[in-house]
Amino acid sequence: MTRKKQTGGTKIIALSFLVLVAASVFFERLPLAVFVIYLVCSVITFAAYARDKSAARDGRWRIKESTLQLLALCGGWPGAIIAQQSLRHKSQKLSFRIRLWCMIALNSAGFIWLMSPQGQALIPIF
Repeated sequence: MTRKKQTGGTKIIALSFLVLVAASVFFERLPLAVFVIYLVCSVITFAAYARDKSAARDGRWRIKESTLQLLALCGGWPGAIIAQQSLRHKSQKLSFRIRLWCMIALNSAGFIWLMSPQGQALIPIF
């Protein structure tokens, strides 16, 4: 498989997840705030990747990898995936990619739990 096809697949995963969150809001399984949080976190994370790439090129202060991972864990992972592939930043370092996918798995597990009856019981009714 070519590199281009591989990168397209990860972008599709990120965008599909955001569509899933939007559908969950549309079908009133989640409040709009959850979608907004994912969207805002994704935009912030994408911007952080862009800033870090620019800093790397210019020899300036870099954003810590742990900060990028924390942003992904907090819901910005769709933006992280899109930035990795679009900007070609942090896409070659295997240890970083493994940790990123662990953050994605943890965040996704939290999202799935939020959709469960126990998670739904914690969501205020809007």
